[in-house]
Amino acid sequence: MYLDGRWYGLRLRDDAARPEGIVASLDVSLLQDRLLDPILVSKTFALNKRIDFVGGIRGTAELERLVSDAKQPLAFSLFPTTIEDLLTVSDANEIMPPKSTWFEPKLRRWLLVHTI
Repeated sequence: MYLDGRWYGLRLRDDAARPEGIVASLDVSLLQDRLLDPILVSKTFALNKRIDFVGGIRGTAELERLVSDAKQPLAFSLFPTTIEDLLTVSDANEIMPPKSTWFEPKLRRWLLVHTI
């Protein structure tokens, strides 16, 4: 979390209940379910005008700039979703949370298929 010119690391408290299921245990789901939803009271991420998304290729410098320019009060940067997590979610016939599957470079002319 970037706030007031400093980066902070966030983690679940040791006594916090651990989520069950692969999707609920992803960092992006923990942020959404434990912090953003309770504060912003919005289950519809895409429609919430108080939340912006910055693509991974723009990096943390862009997050710092947005906060420093007072366009946003704070920013969060998450570890990228691993291929293992993506495959585990897919194998469980689950759906990844919004904005959790940002990949660079974008495929422009090819089709990527994961055989099952």
